[in-house]
Amino acid sequence: MEHSDGEIAAPPEDRLSALPVDILIDILLKLRDAAAAAQTSGLSRHWRRLWAQLPELFFHPATRPNGIRAAIESNELLALRRLEVKVIHPTRESLAAWLPTAAPRLSGDLRIIKAAGRSETEDEAAQGAPLELPCFENATAIRLDLGNLALAMPPAGVFAGLTDLFLSGVDLRGPCMLGDAVSSPRCPALRKLAVHGASGLANFAIRSDSLLELELKHLKGDGALGLGNITIRSESLLQIGLIKVHDMQQLTVLAPALQVLNVTYCFAHGSTYSEPVANICAPQLMCLYWTDAYEPSSTQFGNIRNLKWLDTYPFLVYGQDSRRLSNDWCLGLMRRFESILYLRFILVYPLDITNAQYLMEDITRFPDIEGLALEIKPKGHSFGASVFHVLRMCTGVKRLRFTLMDVISHTEAQSACPSDCVCDQLPNWKTQELALNCLQEVTIHKLNGTEHEAALIKRLFDWATALENMTIAFHDSVPKRKAKEFFQMLQSFSRPDIRMKGPHFA
Repeated sequence: MEHSDGEIAAPPEDRLSALPVDILIDILLKLRDAAAAAQTSGLSRHWRRLWAQLPELFFHPATRPNGIRAAIESNELLALRRLEVKVIHPTRESLAAWLPTAAPRLSGDLRIIKAAGRSETEDEAAQGAPLELPCFENATAIRLDLGNLALAMPPAGVFAGLTDLFLSGVDLRGPCMLGDAVSSPRCPALRKLAVHGASGLANFAIRSDSLLELELKHLKGDGALGLGNITIRSESLLQIGLIKVHDMQQLTVLAPALQVLNVTYCFAHGSTYSEPVANICAPQLMCLYWTDAYEPSSTQFGNIRNLKWLDTYPFLVYGQDSRRLSNDWCLGLMRRFESILYLRFILVYPLDITNAQYLMEDITRFPDIEGLALEIKPKGHSFGASVFHVLRMCTGVKRLRFTLMDVISHTEAQSACPSDCVCDQLPNWKTQELALNCLQEVTIHKLNGTEHEAALIKRLFDWATALENMTIAFHDSVPKRKAKEFFQMLQSFSRPDIRMKGPHFA
């Protein structure tokens, strides 16, 4: 380039390329796109092989499987610390094209993330031959979301560095059982195992000396091979979560160090129900989330005298005799314990209660508790009577966390609860005395600013003579002006010695 006087100008200075290599690599990592990073090789000679030194590779759904394999093979690092691949229609062929190449090169996290939505090929993928997952000997975390793809665990090899395994949308097949693959001999460092939306887990066997947390969610017992009874035996297991595992038949947990056990909708879901067969031996158990079927004769917990937290199946406030079964699960589990530190209890109202029976009288006792997390799904109905019934069963409670969980519109609530609704024909709670002399702290979440809520909170001030603190939070849909007026009304019910805390009204 020449100036007007004929002199040749120096080329523009490339200050970006002059930066240290580690900073340039960090810039490429922020792209989170291996293909875009590779295109920078055309900028200059200095950039030509920088993308091949990336410790983390991210691939968007448009990347072809052969392109993923080529990028992994071109990487100059001996160990990748992260490999993330987003897919739209995961198939056995598309994943098998590059997974075996990635297995020996990964020393960090592997993530295969399916894009939102369900494709027509997912059912076909579940019916075909399974994808055999290679053994990632040095990977520390594996997260696979495969859209109902048939998956087989590797029959051999040790996941020596694996601490976290998450499987979602898989149809588990044999011949290798999932429990065998994730037990201590082959996963000696595993801390957390989560399986969501999977088929093939009727009964569940894992023996782990390192596992801290196990979570099974939305699983089905049919559609898979090679998954026998699951027995969990662990010297150091701290947390287990089994959530929405449909059609589970048997669960055995032998874990001397287990602290948290979560079983939710495994044996029961919707209208389906199978008698739970469970044997839990966990003497150090501190938190039990059992939102599921419970039969004292077939559900054994052994000695769990250290239990601090209990979470039960939701209790139906109104219903027919046929719905008493699920309430019996809830009450039967609570009868198992004389005292616990904290209880989470959920009350559920049907939308139409015109010809339903009031079932709260079936509750005759609660364990001795210090804290109560009471959650209510009132569907627009008055819930003061049911809350009063619960509170009179636990007069020694010190902390109350109250949450409203309605998800219906104001119009639906009005149609569901007319002025002559049976929910408001239980007036005793409005006049009857109740001594909550130990209650010191109340937190109320997701208020809607209704008359039902105001009536209950006003009575709560009367019952809780030792109350020190009350914190109020409104549902996001409540206008600020309405929330402010409602909060001021609650303040008028309060006493001077009670510290009221609410949202900030700008």
